[in-house]
This record gives sequence, C-alpha cells and structure tokens, in this order.
Amino acid sequence: MSLTIGTKAPAFSLPATDGREISLDTLKGRKVVLYFYPKDDTSGCTMEAKDFQALKADFAAADTEIVGVSPDPLKSHDKFRAKYGLDFSLASDEAKAMLEAYGVWVEKSMYGRKYMGVERTTVLIDRDGNVAQVWNKVKVPGHAEEVLKAAQALDA
Repeated sequence: MSLTIGTKAPAFSLPATDGREISLDTLKGRKVVLYFYPKDDTSGCTMEAKDFQALKADFAAADTEIVGVSPDPLKSHDKFRAKYGLDFSLASDEAKAMLEAYGVWVEKSMYGRKYMGVERTTVLIDRDGNVAQVWNKVKVPGHAEEVLKAAQALDA
C-alpha cells in the first residue's frame, strides 16, 4: 500500500524510547517526521539518525517532531540513542503492523536472496494528521535537509 498525499496518515500507537507511547493522536497539532529505517547501528541508519539529530533544533523551531521507526526492540533503540547522542524518539514496531500500514515492510533482494525488510522511507505529516509528503527509497546524503525544508514550507 502506498500513501497518498492529502489523506489521513494511518493511525498507530507504538512503544518508544524514554518510556513514551507514541501515537498519531498524541502528535496531533504538531508536524511530524516519521522516518522508517531498517536497523539500529548500521552505517546508513546511523548516518541518517545523525543527520536528523544535527538539524533537531531547526526541526523544533519549525514545530516538527522527529520520530524514527524500525522493527528493532526498545533495548536496541536505547543503546543506539546513547551511543550517538540522539535526542529524539525512536519507536519500536516489532509486530510490524505500522510498518505494513505505511507500506514500508517490503520484499527486498540482496545477492539474489529475497527477504522482508524496511524500505528506507520518510513521511511528513501535517498538524491535522494528513500525509503532506512522502520520500520513498531514501538516499541518506542531504535527505534530512530536504525534509526540513518541506516541514518549514508547510506553514509558509
């Protein structure tokens, strides 16, 4: 399933770091960047997290919350956050229900072997809970800056 810009973002409720429960309802009224990534502490995922962290103050100034989502357990998220000084929430979707609802749990292929995994995707949600923009098959370099510009433009 692919997301359509302007439609309601799929509802979700997930356990997150800092003992939080994150849901679309608790985020309503703010803009939200949901970035879906395959695995904690791998090179691309680390670079992406560090890029979002570097721009966290700019996202905060744009009243935009950053939430990283992967199927890794909270214990893994906690280690990942501590190791790289990440100051935003990471949500755990071990059941993969949200990943499927957002269309990012897909069949992948590496060296001819097929397997299921997270397709690196970012979704920008507006203050009303609607999908404002979607980036599929994200290439990490420059991506966080592009998402920030889109978040800033939502209120312009």
